[in-house]
Amino acid sequence: MSHPSSQTPSLVPVRSAPPNAEVHPAERVHPVTPTPAYFVRCNFPIPEIPGAEHRIQVGGAVEEEFSISVADLLRMELHSLEVTTECAGNGRLGMQPPASGVPWDDGAVSTAVWTGVPLRTLLERAGVRHDAVEVRFDGGDGGDLAEAGRFVSYARSLPMAKALHGDTLVALIMNGEPIPPEHGAPVRLIVPGWYGMASVKWLSGIHAITEPFQGWFQRDRYVYDPGMGPGEEPTPVTTMRVRSIIHTPSEGASVQPGEVEVRGWAWSGDGPVTRVEVALGGGDDWVQASLHRHTTSPYAWIGWSCTFHVETPGRHILRSRAYDSAGNVQPHQPPWNRLGYGQNAVRTVAFQVDPRQVEG
Repeated sequence: MSHPSSQTPSLVPVRSAPPNAEVHPAERVHPVTPTPAYFVRCNFPIPEIPGAEHRIQVGGAVEEEFSISVADLLRMELHSLEVTTECAGNGRLGMQPPASGVPWDDGAVSTAVWTGVPLRTLLERAGVRHDAVEVRFDGGDGGDLAEAGRFVSYARSLPMAKALHGDTLVALIMNGEPIPPEHGAPVRLIVPGWYGMASVKWLSGIHAITEPFQGWFQRDRYVYDPGMGPGEEPTPVTTMRVRSIIHTPSEGASVQPGEVEVRGWAWSGDGPVTRVEVALGGGDDWVQASLHRHTTSPYAWIGWSCTFHVETPGRHILRSRAYDSAGNVQPHQPPWNRLGYGQNAVRTVAFQVDPRQVEG
């Protein structure tokens, strides 16, 4: 299977095998990311899975095990949600000292409209037993991992409350079309508010379990590991940390002297974004931006904008920081951890004021 980013100029390749690619800066202006521009994250080669006849096994600590096909799911009552999803390693390049893992800049975040069946519907049909504590999700991808020293299949779990939340979806449709292979075709999980590792792609199994899951991608990866030795235990990566990005002007853009409009997106998995502030240059001269919500979905990023008057030719820098309803704010320094997850520090964007620029 060809690497999607080699065919799509909307993506910036990060690694080719397995395919990993970021959103191109020019595509970050869209409230809903066009499917060809949506970031690609794969831990293993993309599996070849049949379409409508593919079946998901539902079992474990349930009263009645069953399997259900993609065709069966498409005949059920479907729900749609606009969801912003960020890779847990997004921004890893900003970690100092460098952290191990795929070297993401800040383009591993996108928003899509996902349509599918609430996971709760399937779990209620199965009848989850009272002694179940989590639900494990098996993906169709896997491979030999040097770090693990063995073959590993991708699998993750969710606590029961999140699994039973009405907005956790078994998704079949992305932006109004069947999900493409690189994004989990024909069926994947969507866990709103959580980093992307929870939204298991190429979904093949849903199992209620009575003990916390100890799989490789649950215990050894996607954890905040301070790497400080005894007494510093890793903690799980779960909800997306509050973050903002500037998409206009883009890095390195040239603008005319005068009014410079600054626009971007902000999101958080811990609650709605309540404020975004922007600074021109260094120091603490922050200006509050206007917020622009384009959707009623509580899981999609929010737009923001503000304007600065800039006459001095040359290079200028911008910074943005977001606040959420839980009281979180973007830090100035990235919270370092050995695997480079959850990097949500304030990002600097540099642009150029050039009197020779002519609009149009």
